[in-house]
Amino acid sequence: MGTVKNFEDLEIWKMAREIVNLIYSDFRNCRDFGFKDQVTRAGISIMNNISEGFCRNSDKEFRQFLNISKGSSGEIKNMYYIAEDQEYIDSKISIDRRNKIQRFINSTSSLMKYLQTGGGNK
Repeated sequence: MGTVKNFEDLEIWKMAREIVNLIYSDFRNCRDFGFKDQVTRAGISIMNNISEGFCRNSDKEFRQFLNISKGSSGEIKNMYYIAEDQEYIDSKISIDRRNKIQRFINSTSSLMKYLQTGGGNK
């Protein structure tokens, strides 16, 4: 992995941005305001924790923030099951979103392992 100078260059940040935009699009007309608020906050948390962790002083701190981001993505994945069960969105959309989120989780785990082995050298 080459040197990344800005969090915007991270593939996981780009993935998280796509997920957040999909959340806003999927639930734009959702009238369950508690649900909508929770799922959008979790999405925002993913992006914010990647950017905040990246701007910290060490790989250890960055990994901690990535772990929080990964936890929020698990919450979103679960909320897509709820959205499907409550018929807020179509089953096909829910499956697609959960797959995208799982790819994000896998990519984040890989970056965390890389940082743990000293690959980031912050």
